[in-house]
Amino acid sequence: MNNDYLDPINAENMPQLADTAFATDLLLSVKNGVRNLAFALGETTTPELRATLRAQLAKELDMHDEVTALLLRKGWLHAFDVNEQLQLDLVSADTIAKIARLPLFPGDTSRDGMFATPNI
Repeated sequence: MNNDYLDPINAENMPQLADTAFATDLLLSVKNGVRNLAFALGETTTPELRATLRAQLAKELDMHDEVTALLLRKGWLHAFDVNEQLQLDLVSADTIAKIARLPLFPGDTSRDGMFATPNI
């Protein structure tokens, strides 16, 4: 990664990095939903509402299984291998640090004369 925002080399692997981030964020949201539903279930005394919350909790747990399976299948999560997960986390942290070091407002974003144009 270099300090040129418009250099195509900076977009290398970005679709996969974005997919990884979206899927991981979805997993964290699902986990939060499971926790909140379990808490609500413990606080509810109405039988009808408890049944509804149980059904929703079961769906949320199924969603957790599906998202976790996706992350494992794609190799974006190594839940059973701490060393592999650590390596992924280090690469992610390095990428984030590189992005954070980019200047917020680059001085020159002009691309005049950078690309060949056909003579018509």
